[in-house]
Amino acid sequence: MSFAKLDALGRQLEALEHALSILGADEATHMAVGGGEKRAEAMSNLAGMYHAKATAPEIGDWIEKAKNEDLDSDQRLAVAEFERSYVNATCLPTEFVQRRTAATMRSEQLWRDLRAKGDWVSFLPALEGVVALVREEAALRADATGLAPYDALMDQYDPGNRTAEIDGVFTDLKGFLKDFVPEALAVQEQRLAQRARKSLNGPYPIEKQRELGLAAMRATGFDFTHGSLAVSHHPFCGGVPTDVRMTTRYRTDEFLSSLMGVLHETGHALYEQGLPKDWSHWPLGKARGMGMHESQSLFVEMQIARSAEFWEFMLPLVHQHLGADAIAGWDIDDILAEVNFVERGYIRVDADEVTYPLHVILRYELEQDLVSGRIEASQIPEAWDAKMTEYLGISTLNDPKDGPMQDVHWPGGAFGYFPSYTLGAMIAAQLGAAMRKDIPDMGTQMRKGEFAAINQWRADRVWNQASRYSTPDLITRATGEPLNADHFKAHLRTRYGA
Repeated sequence: MSFAKLDALGRQLEALEHALSILGADEATHMAVGGGEKRAEAMSNLAGMYHAKATAPEIGDWIEKAKNEDLDSDQRLAVAEFERSYVNATCLPTEFVQRRTAATMRSEQLWRDLRAKGDWVSFLPALEGVVALVREEAALRADATGLAPYDALMDQYDPGNRTAEIDGVFTDLKGFLKDFVPEALAVQEQRLAQRARKSLNGPYPIEKQRELGLAAMRATGFDFTHGSLAVSHHPFCGGVPTDVRMTTRYRTDEFLSSLMGVLHETGHALYEQGLPKDWSHWPLGKARGMGMHESQSLFVEMQIARSAEFWEFMLPLVHQHLGADAIAGWDIDDILAEVNFVERGYIRVDADEVTYPLHVILRYELEQDLVSGRIEASQIPEAWDAKMTEYLGISTLNDPKDGPMQDVHWPGGAFGYFPSYTLGAMIAAQLGAAMRKDIPDMGTQMRKGEFAAINQWRADRVWNQASRYSTPDLITRATGEPLNADHFKAHLRTRYGA
């Protein structure tokens, strides 16, 4: 049977994915400095083996024949996902992949050097080359999938998402935020006049912070028989569902950034650990795109871990692991004022929950203009500054380092990825609203440190579904309505409004 051949292929590809994921996680955490060259060689060879297996010509025949076999409903869905993966893997000629890889590697290397100097002029030729390749890739993917060029790029990260729907959702959210940001800042100023921000009472030993993070992971449902926590330069969640490799980083002068990073990555890890094990070797068994993945991490970080109910449970753990005087004089309101502090800023990755979506929408709009040719790379600084000034009231015209050079995505050719960040926040808020209807005492459960029912709700509606549905269909099935901005807006009003 052809499906049996696809099934066997899936197991082979899963084995290679497993090796690459663990090698990559180890490189970022435990690998000795001198191991880099051979590790790169090993991973390059494994990646080549993976690509060769995943794009073999006979796979297309197996897929077509499998469609006519006597399969159950899950197997038919698996065939459809095998086909989607195969089309996306084979639509780019090898020659193009080589050109793109070389150009984006050179561009990223230049970016690392020139971003610190804010040298846009020297960086521009490399970026122009990347944009030209992105337009070429968008056309190739569009021809293979029948999608519009930018939709074809975005579909790599969130299958099923289309600009026709997202444009309206983002326009709605943008209009709300342009008015709400000043309101949230005014409310915050009033609160700070009554209760000033307090300083944390460091130093906080790293080992004690680690124990606090492990306690938070354990409480929120992380399975330590299938995962672990390490240290890296930038927090991430990697590995494989049966061996999730989570990381964080520590500062000894404060502990909240590490703890919130741990909780964010725990959200990613719970999704991976909750995926259906019987499908793990099929594309059908993978997480449904970056928007859904971000929704799970942001659900834990934003919907749970930045709430008063969560901190009623968490504060005693802070005292237990960091010491009774760790945050002497602090109460829950002080912590919430710190973890939910709002400010206009230049840097996306440092932005708060209220202003962050405007950073993403700016990039989303510019990406569409660049891919379509409505603007050229040379026009980015002016276009970027115009949107920053309109959306956040700050100018980046003479500051490319903190403006259009701040992210690695464009130097690396990752166009279509940015929408996932804000879509994830919106999905998380919509999931939270639906969950509260089904679990009316959700807040009470969080105060007690009980997360089993919360996790089971997400397991039933998101984790166990894996890639059974497109991103929009999965959202609708999980929450009872299509993605919209209303729930995220309501969440922000409740937390940050008057």
